[in-house]
Amino acid sequence: MASGFGAPIDDNVDVSAGKYFNTDIPIGKRPIDDADLHNQRKRRRSQSCELTSDDTNDVRNTTSISTIIKAVERLSTEPRLVADGSRENVLTTTVGKHNDLNAITPQTMSDVLNGVYRNQIDHLTIVDCRYPYEYDGGHIKGAINLYNKQAIKEFLDNTVTSPNKNHVIIFHCEFSTERGPKLYRLLRSLDRELNAELYPRLNFPEMYLLEGGYKEFFQTHKEHCFPQSYMPMLHKKHSEDLRHFRVKSKSWAAGDKPRQKSRVNGSGTRLCF
Repeated sequence: MASGFGAPIDDNVDVSAGKYFNTDIPIGKRPIDDADLHNQRKRRRSQSCELTSDDTNDVRNTTSISTIIKAVERLSTEPRLVADGSRENVLTTTVGKHNDLNAITPQTMSDVLNGVYRNQIDHLTIVDCRYPYEYDGGHIKGAINLYNKQAIKEFLDNTVTSPNKNHVIIFHCEFSTERGPKLYRLLRSLDRELNAELYPRLNFPEMYLLEGGYKEFFQTHKEHCFPQSYMPMLHKKHSEDLRHFRVKSKSWAAGDKPRQKSRVNGSGTRLCF
């Protein structure tokens, strides 16, 4: 016999009076009376209505995972969005050496300093990741010198941000090939950890890397530099300074895990960090 819901019902089931129960009683067991059926149904109803704390946590975790999946899907299909998905990037990006990071050209950096984006950027921080003797030998006007892990941590801990303000950060080092990208990724990683319970929220969702670094920028836009000079990291005058800062850099990097490659989703779209 077939039910109205498309599922077969056994011929030994009585569906009269709008309810059914199995009339095929197992051999060797006493018949189930009405009182037993009532108690069994009552127990089943009670059990089905009880939610343990683990059940509640499972529901919360499922909701959280669902939110994360939706956020990742949105960020992977809309590359113009900042890293928390709250808005689009203000600056035009370019294809750089590190395709998991947002990169800008020296010309775009110059446009920022010339006020082209003054109505779109509420606060700008330029992070110069070179060693102090390089920074002192010439840097972009207004840049701050953060060249190690501790400085990045303190910057994150001590900088007040607001979701209503567009705070843009631009990283660079001499060539923007190693130190700048490394500290860019570090700040993003620490920011993710800080906001882990509120993913994809970030304190600093909009960050960029100056492609070509200070060297290339100085060659074409030295009017934005102070003093108007360029001190290479490998200058023989600062060989002792270089040794000193490299030792310090290795000491704080020793405990870091190797950087994972940027992930690629099923469609082949590379997710920006």
